[in-house]
This record gives sequence, C-alpha cells and structure tokens, in this order.
Amino acid sequence: MKMIRFLIGTIFIAFFAVVQVQANNNPLSLTFGIYQSDKATVMYKKFSPVLEYIQNHVSKQLNQSVSINMKIFKTYQQANDAIVSGTVDFVRFGPASYALAKDKNEEIKLLAMEHKKGKKIFKGLIIVPSNSALKSLSELKGKSFAFGNQDSTIGRYLAQAEMIKAGIHAKDLSKYEFLGRHDKVFKAVELGDYDAGAIKEGTYKRYNKKNTVKILHQFNNTTKPWLARQGLDDNVKSAITAALLNLKDNTLLKELKASGFLPATDNDYEFVRQGMRLAEKF
Repeated sequence: MKMIRFLIGTIFIAFFAVVQVQANNNPLSLTFGIYQSDKATVMYKKFSPVLEYIQNHVSKQLNQSVSINMKIFKTYQQANDAIVSGTVDFVRFGPASYALAKDKNEEIKLLAMEHKKGKKIFKGLIIVPSNSALKSLSELKGKSFAFGNQDSTIGRYLAQAEMIKAGIHAKDLSKYEFLGRHDKVFKAVELGDYDAGAIKEGTYKRYNKKNTVKILHQFNNTTKPWLARQGLDDNVKSAITAALLNLKDNTLLKELKASGFLPATDNDYEFVRQGMRLAEKF
C-alpha cells in the first residue's frame, strides 16, 4: 500500500513538473509600437536591435520564450490610439504623446525614460537656411514656418510655446504647415520652402552634414518615455523595465540617441504639459 501511494505521488509530481515546463515554454508574444517620426526604413533599422536585446533579456528573466513584433504607425495619432486601446503592449513615445495618451487612459504606465549623459533634458531646435538673416524668434513676424506632426513635442507644442514667449502667434506668420516628420521639416527649410522650422537635435546632426541650415533658437525638452498598456502583466512590465535600465550597449544606445535609461515618474513630464498649455495660445 505504501508503495502504491509512493508511486501515485511520484506520478503527480512528474505530471505537474511537465505542466510547469510546458507553461514556461509557451511563447509570449508582445507588440511594440512606434510612430513614424522618420522614414520607416530608418525607424526599423534603429529599433530592431534594441527590441532583440529586450526580447532576450525578458525571455531570460521570465524563463519563457518571448517574441516582440514591431508595428510602425504612419501617424502619431494612430500610435496614440493603439496604446490607449491596448492593441500594442508597449511603446516609445515623445513626451507630448505620453501626456495625451495618459489623459485618455490613466492606467497607462511608465516603464522607464531615456537619459542623455545622466540628464533627462535635451534640446529642440528651430532652424533656418544657412544664408538666413534671421537672428531671433521675434523676427519671424511675416515669415513662413514648418512644424512637424500636430502631436509632436518638439515639432509643435514646445516650438509654439517658445514662439508665444517671443510674441509670435499664428496670425503673425505669412504661412505655416504641419509636415508630419522632422526629416521633412529639415528638407523644406534647407530648400527654402519655409523660412524656419522646428526639428529635434538628432535630425539636425543626421542631415546637416553640408551645413545647409543653422540654429536660430534652442529650447529644452524632456527625454522620451517608454510606456506599457493598461493591464500588461506586472511581471512582464518589470522585466521590460529591468531590460531598459540594464541596457549598457553603446551601439544600441547610439541608435536611440540616448546614453541609457532611468526610472520615470509622471512628474518628469509636467514641464512638457506646461508647454502644451502655453502652445494653446498660439
């Protein structure tokens, strides 16, 4: 009788061990979302190695096979809708896009934020052609201006906030337009289609090899947050956060134009919210 009980117990232990192994081997599929602030080919090249690193790190931490698929959205709004509705699991956004998404869904959670040499602040730029006579934002009256996307932190909100501080409103410009992407703004200003435009620092460094444009004005912006959708498993969120905070590979970080990651709180983005409110006066 004791032998029978022993055998039954052994069978049950073996059964549950097999079930546990099978559970750990069930692949976890995650979707990473990103909006197209540059050419899709550039975005894919930039983020694929980073996502591969995250995938491997999360897989080891969860002891589970993990696959991460990237979805590149053509517009900021499409990406914003995706994280708000939970159709993607995590994203990398600009600060304004985070603020807009958080307003729509309070359950969206910060995973981490990028830093540049230990700082959470970097520069946005307003550029003009290299032969421009403009020397200050106040001289933009009567001039044309190229913005990026209507939901862009640098390409719209903070650039407009800086113009308001300088006494420039929409009615003061000869024309303005939202071109959608930073690289398009750069090209439009370079060709002289617009007298000035707002771009991120990385775009300036990438495309201004021949010094065809120059900086008219610089302003501060908060570094980019990475976010998780409502309801994403806590263990998965913790594993992604750990992967980001432990990312030290300079080759991968160079693609992000970042030095690494730091813990993030909602208060880190209050500065951007203030700029967005000021931009409403534009």
